[in-house]
Amino acid sequence: MPDIQTKSSSRALRGLRAALVVLAVVGAAFIAAPHLYHNESLLFTLMTFIVLAQGLNLLYGFTGYLPFGYVGFFGSGAYATSLLVLHTQLPVLGCVAGGGVVALLLGLVLGPLLRLSGAYFSIANLAASQILYFVVSNPNLADYTGGPYGLKIEQVYDPSLSYWAMLGVLLGAIALAAYFRASRFGMALRAIKQDPVSAAMAGIHVVRSRLIVWLVSAFVAGLAGGVYAWNLSVFYPDAVFTLQLSVFAIVFALFGGVGTVIGPLVGAALLYSLYAAIGISTPQYFQFIYGGLIVLLVLFLPGGVLSLFQRRGIDVF
Repeated sequence: MPDIQTKSSSRALRGLRAALVVLAVVGAAFIAAPHLYHNESLLFTLMTFIVLAQGLNLLYGFTGYLPFGYVGFFGSGAYATSLLVLHTQLPVLGCVAGGGVVALLLGLVLGPLLRLSGAYFSIANLAASQILYFVVSNPNLADYTGGPYGLKIEQVYDPSLSYWAMLGVLLGAIALAAYFRASRFGMALRAIKQDPVSAAMAGIHVVRSRLIVWLVSAFVAGLAGGVYAWNLSVFYPDAVFTLQLSVFAIVFALFGGVGTVIGPLVGAALLYSLYAAIGISTPQYFQFIYGGLIVLLVLFLPGGVLSLFQRRGIDVF
């Protein structure tokens, strides 16, 4: 027993050191980036995708639940934040926090979906996000949600401060992934992912553990949606409920490697850089190359690009 506890403590210490290094590198990179690359909007979008990929990684990478409708939490956070800005006197950061809480409460309402598994869960989650989209875009609710005309919160428009807020959300998401990776709770999650029946027999509360991760993942996406709405200040339902956001988050996470801390970072950085290089000016070439990369990934690197290191015995954090 002492040997097991010693190994667990050593693993946790290594995880803490690795997490601090990753947080320092990512923080320094995005602090310096606006001075080196004068396109803060593109950098902000990159951070948004990394947060979504990391938030999805928390759920899929550690529990095996793949939410096709993950964008529903993002959109609900954006709308909740905007409505709080319009109808309360809360400071904008308080409204963003409120958006995260609303996404968390939505996750609690949708918690019964966790009783499903595999494709059934993914499809049900996608259906739930589409229901949300049709509700907020309903012209009959335009007085409350703006309907198809969207919402405007120009009074709090501040692209610079919202940039730093998104960086804070990003660092928080990385810290959560690091905790899941190195803690006993994370080990329990991996046991549940491998064999929930055996995990339950070992004394792990399977349902509660899955629900906690589900709610944390929803909260992260809600915060990201709130900061995104703050940065745009004017947006439409299609901008925050588009399925493309979920697809990009899934592909970025899978491309880097799920179940790791740096996998979503690597996947988002590589693929979004590719998009910025060729996708904006020549989208037809980007779609061809992007599709080819996905096919190659599925065929030869199902564990993501980081699996190349893992195959050589290198421990990837």
